[in-house]
Amino acid sequence: MVRPTLHLHPARQPVEPRPAATLLWLRPTAAGPEVLLTRRSPTASFLPGVFVFPGGRIDDEDAGAHDLVHGREGTAAAQLTAALAALRESFEELGVLHARHADGRPLAAAELAAVRRDQPLYPQLRERGLRLAATEVHTLASWTTDRSVGPRRFSTAFLIARMPEGQTPVADDAEQFEPVWLRAELALQRHQQGSLPLIFPTLRTLQWLARFDDIDAVLQACAGGQALWDSCPRGALVGGKPQRFMESDLPFGELELVCPDGQLEHALDWQCERPVQLLRHLWRLTAPNAGVMTGPGTNSYIVGSAAGGFVVIDPGPPDHKHVARLFEATAGNIRAILCTHSHPDHSPGAGPLAELCAQRSGRSPPILGMSSAPTARAHSLFVPDRELGDGERVQLDDPEHPVTLRAIHTPGHAANHLCLIVEEDGLLFSGDHVLNGSTTIIDPPDGSMADYLDSLDVLSAVCGSDAIRFILPAHGHVMGAAAETIARLKAHRLAREAKVVAAMRHQPDGGPDDWVPLAYADTPKALWPMARRSLLAHVERIQALGLAS
Repeated sequence: MVRPTLHLHPARQPVEPRPAATLLWLRPTAAGPEVLLTRRSPTASFLPGVFVFPGGRIDDEDAGAHDLVHGREGTAAAQLTAALAALRESFEELGVLHARHADGRPLAAAELAAVRRDQPLYPQLRERGLRLAATEVHTLASWTTDRSVGPRRFSTAFLIARMPEGQTPVADDAEQFEPVWLRAELALQRHQQGSLPLIFPTLRTLQWLARFDDIDAVLQACAGGQALWDSCPRGALVGGKPQRFMESDLPFGELELVCPDGQLEHALDWQCERPVQLLRHLWRLTAPNAGVMTGPGTNSYIVGSAAGGFVVIDPGPPDHKHVARLFEATAGNIRAILCTHSHPDHSPGAGPLAELCAQRSGRSPPILGMSSAPTARAHSLFVPDRELGDGERVQLDDPEHPVTLRAIHTPGHAANHLCLIVEEDGLLFSGDHVLNGSTTIIDPPDGSMADYLDSLDVLSAVCGSDAIRFILPAHGHVMGAAAETIARLKAHRLAREAKVVAAMRHQPDGGPDDWVPLAYADTPKALWPMARRSLLAHVERIQALGLAS
C-alpha cells in the first residue's frame, strides 16, 4: 500500500452513492435491435438535457413490493428490488407498464389506460390483481458514478428487457422528454456528431449493445443473472479536457495510483519534454522513441527526493536530450542508475547520464544491473559498474520517506532481466516483463518462454508477499490490480501457446512461417514478423515438454 503521505492530492471522502436502477427497453427491427432513450429535463438538478435510459432511485417501497412479482423464487432479492424500481420508474416517466394478470395474461389496452401515472403504482396493481414481469428483466451491468462527481452519486443497476407489445412510451414532460428509439450504432453516431448528448456509462453501454444483431442474442448474453461488468469510472485530463475511463481501459490503474479518491487532476497526454509526477517521490519521464515496439516510448522512472537523492530506473536510449532532462529533473543528485535489462531502448543512456553527472556535479553514480548473457545480441551487450543480484537492495535514506528498492531476477524477455519493487509502497517496476496494452516479445536464444512463465509465477508470489498493488511498466501507463494483471497475462500466454500447439499438430511437417498465420490469426498481419519470434519461444518450450505430439 502506498504511504498516504506520498499522494499528490489531499485525501477526500467521495459522496456515498445512492442505489438506483435503469432499464434498456429493446424492440426488434429489420436492421437490428433498437433501444429506448429519453432526454432528461433541461432544468434537472442531475444530468440536465442528457439522453439516458429510463430509470431512477430505488425507494424503500420497491423492496417491499416483491409480492407483486410472479415466479420470483430463486431470484436474488436485490435483483428483484432493482427490477421493480426500474419498472416503476418506466411507468411513471413513460407510461410503459410491463405487467400481467396472475394467470399470465397480458394487459388489455383499456386496463393499461385505467392505471394512473399520477398515483402510486403498487397499490393500484394490488387492487387489480396484477403482477409486474420483473423476472423478464435481466441484469446487464452495474455502474457507480465517478468519484469526482458530487454532491449526487448513484450506484445504478443497468437492466434490460423487451418492450411490451402494443405499448408506446409517452414522456411525462416533467422528468423525461423526447422518447426516441435508436439502434445503438446510430445513437453512437449521433453522439459523435454532437446531436445526442450522452454520459459515459450510457455511451459504453451502447458500444456493448452495438455488437448484437438481434434481441435474443442480447438477452442470452445477460441470462446468467450476474452483471457483465461492475464499473466505477475515473476521470483524467486529455488534451486539457475531462475524459472518463473504466477498469478495463489502459490508464485506469494510473488514475487509481495518482488520484485514489477520484480527483480530476491528472493529465494523461504522452509527452517527452518534462517528467510526469505520479507520487511525491516518483516521476516518469518518457523517452522520445515512440514506435511499434516501444509504444509511446521508454519510461524512465525517477525515485527519491532532494533530501535522500534519486535513483533513475531505465535511462533509455542514448538520446542526449532525454539524458539531459533526467539530469535536470534530479539536479544531478543521482545515487544510482538501475537498468532492468540490456536492450537498446533501456540501458544505453546509463553511461551518458553517469558522465553528465560527473561533469556537472563532480560525482558519477554507479550503473547497476545484471550483465548481458552470452546469448544477447550485439546491440544488447551490457556490463554494469556493479552487478545487482536477485534479492539485493538499494536504499535511499530520505529522513521523511525512506525508499528500499529490491531486485528480482526475472529472465524470459532477456536473460539478464530484473524487476524492482519499492518495499515501503507496494510498487513493482516491471521493465519489459509486464507491459500495458501489449505482450512483450520473447526472442530466443536470449529470450526463453519457459523462463518467462516461471518469472511470472515469481512475480505473482511477490505480489502476495509484498502486497504489490501497482505495476509501473517500461512502456505504457501504470497498471493496478497487480496480481490479477499478472494472472491474466499468464493465462493469455498459455492460451496463445495452445494455439501454437494446435497449429503444429495441424501442420506437423510445417515450420514457423506456416504456424504463425494459424496461431496469430487474431493479430494484424503487419505484426506477424515480430510474433514469429515469440512463436519460436513457444515452440522451444512445447518441444521441451513434448506437448505437440
